[in-house]
Amino acid sequence: MTDAVTTPWLTGLLAPVPDEIDAYDLPIDGRLPPELTGRYFRNGPNPPPGRASGHWFVGDGMVHGVRLRDGRAEWYRNRWVRTPRFTVGAPFVGADGIVDLGAVPANTHVISHADRILALVESGLPYELTPELATVGSCDFGGRLTTAMTAHPKRDPRTGELLFFGYGFTPPYLTYHRLTAAGELAESRVVEVGGPTMMHDFAITERYVVWLDLPVVFDPALLGRMPFRWDGDYPARLGVMPRAGGAVRWFDIDPCYVFHVGNAYEDSRGRIVLDAVRYAPEDFAAIWTGIGGGGADTVAGTGAAHLHRWVLDLESGRVGATRRDDRDVEFPTHDDERTGSPSRFLYAAADTAIVKYDVEQGNSTACELGADFAPGEAVFVPAADARGEDEGWLLTIVSDRGGRGSELLVLDAADLSRTASVRLPRRVPAGFHGSWIADAR
Repeated sequence: MTDAVTTPWLTGLLAPVPDEIDAYDLPIDGRLPPELTGRYFRNGPNPPPGRASGHWFVGDGMVHGVRLRDGRAEWYRNRWVRTPRFTVGAPFVGADGIVDLGAVPANTHVISHADRILALVESGLPYELTPELATVGSCDFGGRLTTAMTAHPKRDPRTGELLFFGYGFTPPYLTYHRLTAAGELAESRVVEVGGPTMMHDFAITERYVVWLDLPVVFDPALLGRMPFRWDGDYPARLGVMPRAGGAVRWFDIDPCYVFHVGNAYEDSRGRIVLDAVRYAPEDFAAIWTGIGGGGADTVAGTGAAHLHRWVLDLESGRVGATRRDDRDVEFPTHDDERTGSPSRFLYAAADTAIVKYDVEQGNSTACELGADFAPGEAVFVPAADARGEDEGWLLTIVSDRGGRGSELLVLDAADLSRTASVRLPRRVPAGFHGSWIADAR
């Protein structure tokens, strides 16, 4: 039995809910745009009652879903992802030392690709779900995927391909993969890195993949918890790999960690521009302690994480680095149709606000929610007839810090004004990432 007093990631905004429920005809404040017809799904850790959880990041995955159609909120439901780890307690590493890529929490992201809905966690295989959140089973793309799959794949809007990677505790430490638009695993390529790093995210441009080889490394002594630690002797570097094939070009940067990338692109001079949320070493230590054993009551804002830009000059080999803002933020998002291309706007979650960055003009605006409310990641949904990059909506789950409830908040992305709020039938714990999955037209 876990003890919430000694496990702070089981309290406050992070506290799991004990069961699965269904609710229908949800109340709405404001007016939902009728073209928001589809499903909003969001994943996060939620260990069931009585199950030990050695770190917030390793709790069993639970997906919360809201079904919108024609201006109505038809239902809310939440379901655990039924992996062998959840159903029978199957270990990730067996007594024989063999890793079971299916025995994972599947707790980090949920996406749609090639008519599959996939719950993702970076330590193992994806799990397919139905549109009603029932678990179909693990997915290895016809037996071709033999590594883990990152929780942060990137869909190339030009080709429809899904690019991703898997990292491991033993060689090969990093493997690049490419799924076709039809969902077939067409390419797997080993990438040489210095050791077993925790590579949570990456970036793509039209012609390149950008790797984040940073000093948070696997430590087998920590198995059973979150088995990674900061290693001050491991160099921090960014890698640029041609998507068509070829060697990785590495760029040394100041020590830091990055959980989440905003976007990347090639500028008019052929340089790689990367926007991401950066933790300095001391700030990473603060958030790692907060979410793993030192007490945490928020997700964004636990440690000082700032929007940062790196410019990688492939001709000169030089790196430029600039902090873009002093506000603590996390979970950067953008219009997915601009992934790998120049994008003017990024969105992020702060402690009590949703922030919109104009990275061309170098300024930001915010929708302040008030001290009692904590937002999650804001997912951008473009309007059907959008002419401007920010014509559309932002969807985010906002929870009351006092445990009194949660809402699915819909903001106008152009000015961050409140469009509508769907009142959810229960408190939704703070979690990680989600997606808007529109009905097929």
